[in-house]
Amino acid sequence: KSARHRDILRRHATNHRVFVASVNQVGGNDDLVFDGHSCVIDPGGSLIAAARGFESEVLVIDLDAGEAPASSLSARAAPPVPPPVARHIPAPVADPALAAPEELAFHALRRGVADYCKKTGFKSVLLGLSGGIDSALTACIVAAALGPANVLGVGLPGPFSSDHSVEDARELAARLGVRFEIVQINSAFEAMRPPLDHAFHDLNQPALGASLPDLAEENLQSRLRGVVLMALSNRAGSLVLTTGNKSELAVGYCTLYGDMNGGLAVLSDVSKQLVYRLSRFINDNFESLGFAVPPIPERSITKPPSAELRPNQTDQDSLPPYDVLDEIIDRYVERRQHPARIASETRFDPALVDRVTRMIDLAEYKRTQAATGLKITSVAFGPGRRVPIAQRWRPTAR
Repeated sequence: KSARHRDILRRHATNHRVFVASVNQVGGNDDLVFDGHSCVIDPGGSLIAAARGFESEVLVIDLDAGEAPASSLSARAAPPVPPPVARHIPAPVADPALAAPEELAFHALRRGVADYCKKTGFKSVLLGLSGGIDSALTACIVAAALGPANVLGVGLPGPFSSDHSVEDARELAARLGVRFEIVQINSAFEAMRPPLDHAFHDLNQPALGASLPDLAEENLQSRLRGVVLMALSNRAGSLVLTTGNKSELAVGYCTLYGDMNGGLAVLSDVSKQLVYRLSRFINDNFESLGFAVPPIPERSITKPPSAELRPNQTDQDSLPPYDVLDEIIDRYVERRQHPARIASETRFDPALVDRVTRMIDLAEYKRTQAATGLKITSVAFGPGRRVPIAQRWRPTAR
């Protein structure tokens, strides 16, 4: 979008032979994040001054440009005026609005979190740290936005959590300098078995874990984690942040009243592919971003993503590879392409395209109940994509 903005400004400057000063709002308003990046462009279309993005800044530039010409857009006829004779105009500058997408995304998310908390009155936040990439990236963003002292990371190991999950979460917290607490959910999970199994028996349903995968057993663990986080929030007055990404939210790979619990969804418009790119970007540029060391443990980036809700579980047990999934989501959600076109242009199996797009449609009821998310793409879930939950129309690729 920044490139399109600059193109519009250059056209005005060159068409009307005037200097153009663009002044843009800065900051977050719920899901919207205004980027700033105010600038001045000369009559030749060159950028000669630019303010930083996602920060409030006063930009002063002196131009000795003679008498300003009448605008060709004026409603009144005006005599021809020669173009301004510019003297001592600053040389063209690099445009911070055209930085790497990962850099712009990081600063947009950081600003969005900071302003949401400031405007709603929250001084501190807490989030579950699983040792995985999504919660690690979320923690980095909020630590940069609010300061490490105002962030609490909570490890919530359950019956199927691996040892390295807690190790990676603890290492991340240490690198960021945020407080880290562990709350085991094993005893709560086991305590829920007898009453639930008794009810299942009366309903002629199998007991928890009688066969795997067992969605009821998996979601019970996620919801117990949500209960813990909300209890800590109630006691400490901290805002709970969800850590799910756009790819998961798109296809409903998330648990209502579990990992979806929270007041702000930091990564809800960040695809899984972008999660990995952002994480690498942060580690590669940690000093310029304000971190003392590369904050995200390498193992959190390289290990197969998993919800760890059953033995040896990985995301790809239930989902296509993320490069395929994200391509379909991008085309169906952001570019609003029909499944038949997606299958034709990507050469993906039409049955797979139908499956994924149907998952996206069916998960709308979850997204309707999801926390407010920060928008950084052309189409984000929420106000930018209004789709009915109860509808029988089904586009297909076949």
